[in-house]
Amino acid sequence: QVQLVESGGGLVQAGGSLKLSCAASRRTFSNYAMGWFRQAPGKEREFVAAISWSGAGTLYANFVKGRFAISRDNAKNTVYLQMDRLKPEDTAVYSCAASRGTISTMSSGECDNWGQGTQVTVSS
Repeated sequence: QVQLVESGGGLVQAGGSLKLSCAASRRTFSNYAMGWFRQAPGKEREFVAAISWSGAGTLYANFVKGRFAISRDNAKNTVYLQMDRLKPEDTAVYSCAASRGTISTMSSGECDNWGQGTQVTVSS
């Protein structure tokens, strides 16, 4: 079991940036693919980005390509989501997830552990 704690959310104006962090509790963090999902009010949770256990592979939802970047530091058991050029429609609760599977299976929501989430609000 991997416990995940997100941080870094907040209120930002459109066009601004935020960097989310997700700290994992387990030293076998490097065995897991990691990902970020988001859920806006009244909408279903959607995939944002994923990164392989080594960091060599990444996958992004089309709506964040070129604006968001996922990375990880296995020495710190932490995964990051750098979000640039934010838009009001990016407003949501962002949650990180861990998976023993691949980044492809993660993109369909097949994850083993979930964090509680952190609120990101983008004002127009």
